[in-house]
Amino acid sequence: MFKKSNTIDITVNGRRVQCSGRNISIQNGKITIDGKPLECDMTGDIHVVVNGDINQLTCAGSVEVNGNCGSVDCAGSCTVSGDVNGSIDTTGSVTCGTVYGDIDAAGSVRCRR
Repeated sequence: MFKKSNTIDITVNGRRVQCSGRNISIQNGKITIDGKPLECDMTGDIHVVVNGDINQLTCAGSVEVNGNCGSVDCAGSCTVSGDVNGSIDTTGSVTCGTVYGDIDAAGSVRCRR
């Protein structure tokens, strides 16, 4: 997948966090990057924007990735401006580039597949 670790920007509910890592989990108001927790609590409806390429994103809300992604599992809509090298599992709609895995969505799906 994406092996090079670079700095990515994550915005959760308008709050911006810069970090280095490829595997992002946002669950129960906590952000974990590559298995390490970030010291910031998030509350309310979650909307996540990631600027950069990532391997995996798991989120209890809607997500937007401005880059490529390995796989996405979210409890909202999913938008990926680049390609998805794995699968997408979401309870909302999907808009993305080419998806090389499966798509499981409760809403509409629009991609270059």
